[in-house]
Amino acid sequence: MKNKLISLIAVFSLGVTAADNEIYVDQSGTGANIDLEQLGISNIIGGLNSTAGSVNAFDLDGNTMTLDINMIGATNKFLGDIFADNFTGFYEFTGGTNSFTIQVDPTDTYSSDGSNQNVQVTGSGNTFTLNQGTTAIAASLDLDWIIQGSNTTITSKIDIDNATNYMDIDGSDNTVTYTGTGVNASAGGYFWLDHTGGSRTFNIQQLSTQDNDWLKIISVGGTATSTVCVIQNDQGTSTGC
Repeated sequence: MKNKLISLIAVFSLGVTAADNEIYVDQSGTGANIDLEQLGISNIIGGLNSTAGSVNAFDLDGNTMTLDINMIGATNKFLGDIFADNFTGFYEFTGGTNSFTIQVDPTDTYSSDGSNQNVQVTGSGNTFTLNQGTTAIAASLDLDWIIQGSNTTITSKIDIDNATNYMDIDGSDNTVTYTGTGVNASAGGYFWLDHTGGSRTFNIQQLSTQDNDWLKIISVGGTATSTVCVIQNDQGTSTGC
């Protein structure tokens, strides 16, 4: 127990700048259960190109990991890399103009199999980027988005392998850009987009080459200008909208 406690202290550290809160996490090992919560504005959970007091890190490596993120406030940032197998992630954002940029296992370290992720957002003007996998390694991914608010931008690229992606969006002037690719025989992708609101822009590409893709879009709104582009391409000639 003594050695385990020392290890946790070594890989977790919290930093507070003059005006904003910052969390620096560099974790490796099996069975981690991580719960991070920030209240207020301009906070950062570090990684990728962190700014403010530099931060960086937010690097999670391991198997059977659970990550629970709660950010309540405005102009907050959740950034970083997750390398994990049998990974469960829950991300909750309440407030406006927040940003989320996460990539899961971009170098095929743990294969990111069995990942279950849930993104819940209440607020407007938020920007989210979630990329998972490199070469059809997001096996059995279960990804759910619950978005309540306007002017939200979601960009997601998944190298799928029997993955499901569900989005429930309530609000106007939202933009969704989704690309699902896969080269394995089991790489069929399931994407369901349920939207209610005014103007919207949807750009969806499903590009599995060895299996079938499935898409369902339900969008209910007014007469505002909207753009919906869908491409399903199974090794065919390149095309676009």
